[in-house]
Amino acid sequence: MKFYDCATAPSPRRVRIFIAEKKADIPTVQVDLRAAEHLTEAFRAKNPRCTVPVLELDDGTCLGETIAICDYLESIYPQAPLLGRTPKERALVLMWNHWIEDLGFSAAAEAFRNSAPSFKDRALAGPENFEQIPALAERGRKRIGLFYRLLNEQLARQAYVAGEVFTLADITALVVADFAQRLKLAPADSCGAFLTWHQRVSARSGAVA
Repeated sequence: MKFYDCATAPSPRRVRIFIAEKKADIPTVQVDLRAAEHLTEAFRAKNPRCTVPVLELDDGTCLGETIAICDYLESIYPQAPLLGRTPKERALVLMWNHWIEDLGFSAAAEAFRNSAPSFKDRALAGPENFEQIPALAERGRKRIGLFYRLLNEQLARQAYVAGEVFTLADITALVVADFAQRLKLAPADSCGAFLTWHQRVSARSGAVA
């Protein structure tokens, strides 16, 4: 296998943490997004959506979506389980992961890609160019507040996002929170449960991946 990564991008970090939690050893190739390496014909052949991360399997098959990559890695590295230990746990992990992607990850990306000068005409990831819409940046910033409140309510009831053990849902939430804080979109002090959780999961060895 070969993992196509970009050390500065949030999406690949989710897979890096997943791999670290599995204690797997997978060769990594850095893709230079600033140099538009992801838009080259060579990379497009691996992922026509021109995004990272990508996991290339030994037979040449390329997986270009984070959840697909994590699902595959969960199958071949079952310990420690990060997608649930039972059908019910798996369903809850996937549900919360989707909510976090929708309310948190997409909101942060919306705020960032529609305001950062370096993303002029690149407001959406992928092979096509799209102009920035400042109103979407403002909407993204407001949606991040909803993400923090939802997670704070959940984490006031239990130790981790999808239950009592660390899972992919926690990885996604951690990466979203760190990405949002890079954009100066930090949670309010009233989100005490979220802040306590964030400090705890940030201390995990895999979190620095």
